[in-house]
Amino acid sequence: MMLFRLKRTLKLGFQSLLRHLLRSILTMLGIVFGVGAVVAMLAVGEGASYESQERIKRLGSQNIIIRSVKPPEEKKSSPSGHRVQSATYGLTYRDAERIQSTVPGIEIIIPVREVRSDIWRGPRNINGRVLGTVPWYFRTVGQELKKGRFLNTVDMHNREPACVIGHDISERLFPYEEPIGGKIKVGRNFYRVVGVLRQSGGGAEETSIITDTNSAVFIPLTTARSRFGKTIIERKTGSLEAETVELHMIIEKVKNVSNVLPASEVTQNLLKRYHDKQDWEMIVPLQLLEEIKRNARMFSLVLGTIAAISLLVGGIGIMNIMLAGVTERTREIGIRRALGAKKRDIIAQFLSETVMLSLFGGVLGLGVGIVLPLLIEFFTGMKVIFTLWSLILAFTISAMIGVIFGMYPARRAANMDPIEALRHE
Repeated sequence: MMLFRLKRTLKLGFQSLLRHLLRSILTMLGIVFGVGAVVAMLAVGEGASYESQERIKRLGSQNIIIRSVKPPEEKKSSPSGHRVQSATYGLTYRDAERIQSTVPGIEIIIPVREVRSDIWRGPRNINGRVLGTVPWYFRTVGQELKKGRFLNTVDMHNREPACVIGHDISERLFPYEEPIGGKIKVGRNFYRVVGVLRQSGGGAEETSIITDTNSAVFIPLTTARSRFGKTIIERKTGSLEAETVELHMIIEKVKNVSNVLPASEVTQNLLKRYHDKQDWEMIVPLQLLEEIKRNARMFSLVLGTIAAISLLVGGIGIMNIMLAGVTERTREIGIRRALGAKKRDIIAQFLSETVMLSLFGGVLGLGVGIVLPLLIEFFTGMKVIFTLWSLILAFTISAMIGVIFGMYPARRAANMDPIEALRHE
């Protein structure tokens, strides 16, 4: 009996919606766009958060990165009258030794010396970075090899003029030739290419914390130390610029993730003790990752709240249309009550209509919310991620809106005086 009455109520509600098809479609649009906005905005937000987290993860959750920071330049005059801008700052080899011997839980230390230079091969050239480092740098920061090999301990020990080049340098300097075994010129010295790195994403966070590996040349640290020394001098218009920096970066790899924060605190205190000025900065990818996750949760909440306003507007539209429908169908309500229909039957009839509007609108909204981000991904390359909870949440809210905003019109219809309703013209 209950099943029969439910089936009959749903049939009456569906027939009522079909009688006013255009009005029903226009009423559903608020729910369609509301649900679509919730799903689309959360998918785009999740995708942006995922890409940021992946860039930070590539830096290594067990790594602590320390970079040299240039202090305000001190300008001096040379005897010849030329202006000389000189600066001595940053990390030293002694710092790396102190960290290795003092900080507990350190697995390996990776010193990096960096020089910006034009890189040549015949008439072709590209401006990039030359990084002197140790062979285990590559596996610590998760660099992938496209062809050839990485630097090894033999290269380090013999101060070999060997190099591993980034993707962009390979494409620009070796457009038609095999780069492995070829030679490039940096400054006055030639280097033999032994490996080529895969193309990296090169996001803002990645390039600012380590370097853009696509336009980088990696050479053994011993080779960089002997060929470049400590001081780099650049001639500019009317002046000379000299920088004395032993190391531009030190990467610490900690044995366990749980020791990352304690090790960073010990390292910070150690550097403060031996550096009179703040000529270094510390980046802890683990902390950045946690901060990005917190920001992602807040971002999703804000986006969801903004999009939910569209659902609220859609609910108000449903209530408005249903109230107008109650007024139009006053005589119909009176006839049903006179024939024995109870208040709960009238409530069920009007609620079935609002719920069906919400459910149909929710289904269409899910389709819009899925298709729109996929189009964004296709045309812009931006990654989007759909989560099950966002789809369920958007659809559930749309169904609840049908019940919440349909209850008042339904109760108003049920509470009409049957006699007054029958007199209504």
